[in-house]
Amino acid sequence: MRTSVTCHRTRSIMTLTATVTAAGLLLTSCGGDSSPPSPTKGSGKATLTEMDYYISEPGRSALAKQLTRCGRLAGVDIKRQIVPDLRTKVLQLANSRALPDLILLDNPDLQQLAATGALVDLGAAGVKTDGLYPNIVAAGKYRGKQYAVAPGVNQLALYYNTSMLAKAGVKPPATWDELRSAAKKLTQGDKVRGIGFAVPATEEGSFQFESFFFSAGASLKRLDSPEAVSALSLLKDLISSGSAPKDVLSWNQMNVGEQFANGSLAMMINGPWEIPPLRKAGMKDFGIVPVPAPAGRTSSGALGGEVWAAGSSGAKSRKAVEVIKCLVSRGNSLEWAKLTNYVPSDPKVAAEFSAAVPTMRTFVETIGSAKSRTAEVGPDYPKYSQALWTAVQAALSGSKSPGAALTDAQKQATQ
Repeated sequence: MRTSVTCHRTRSIMTLTATVTAAGLLLTSCGGDSSPPSPTKGSGKATLTEMDYYISEPGRSALAKQLTRCGRLAGVDIKRQIVPDLRTKVLQLANSRALPDLILLDNPDLQQLAATGALVDLGAAGVKTDGLYPNIVAAGKYRGKQYAVAPGVNQLALYYNTSMLAKAGVKPPATWDELRSAAKKLTQGDKVRGIGFAVPATEEGSFQFESFFFSAGASLKRLDSPEAVSALSLLKDLISSGSAPKDVLSWNQMNVGEQFANGSLAMMINGPWEIPPLRKAGMKDFGIVPVPAPAGRTSSGALGGEVWAAGSSGAKSRKAVEVIKCLVSRGNSLEWAKLTNYVPSDPKVAAEFSAAVPTMRTFVETIGSAKSRTAEVGPDYPKYSQALWTAVQAALSGSKSPGAALTDAQKQATQ
């Protein structure tokens, strides 16, 4: 999912002024034109092609600035193309060995693209991942080789309205039992629901459900495990009790954020990209804690965010690798985090970011336990994801029991 239309695809971004040193250059805050300048005629520079899906501001301009800066350091011009349905496009191009030199794609799409043999092995090309979070490094690997690396990542957490919880005498829930109880106490008929989340029939729905699925200890290799059934039963219970609205079946993450901001939800499951819209809406009275997990287990969601990869383009691949090294450098990673509310891939940089931006503390503290969606099922993840969101839709709409829906999902995924 794509993690947000997601997630992990940045919509509104926090406006922060940051001065960061990266690769020997003084970085400035984002702004201005959304595209890099056109190559200078007769400049003699090589031109690299790039594709991403950052269609919204200010992330669109922020990425353009970083591409221009890193292109200059590498002595190249970069021709950028924004493609909303990037996964479909790059898979088509891979089959004809016509990939762009640089690609910023959603991390669960990496293995499917790497399986085509059309990407540069970044590890062999000298891109270092030492010291980065192990789960983030794993998200860029295919069959043991490092084909991509992320400048930053994200995952989901539980937001809560501090005034509503205080008035109801409810503490932020940490376990599933506490979540059920808190959501029920906070519900005021149709006026206010205790909790909201987004489980539409898309990867976004799988991404949100996976926070409960992984926290239960379930594995994508077995979608119908008892742990998986318990996770889906939890969401079913929240809807059946009226604590969550049936609208969650069609809401996306932005819709959930809007409902939380207008006071229709006391709690919500969402990502760090929702902090700027909440601030813009004038909402300051909220807190953020990890997504509740079963008693005795650790909260563990799906790893969101994008990774940089390079197409195998012969002589230009060396320059593409230089650009990627710059884009994922510590300075650029910190700037990117401050502009997009992503968690830096380097724990030391993440700690610095958390200290500077306290609202991101929960996301930073839990990112190490987030799971790569392709770690277990590799390039087949899209099949498993579709089977999973289909099961969620069936169970929460009432057409099947959670157990029956997930049994069918396992059959669908392994056909």
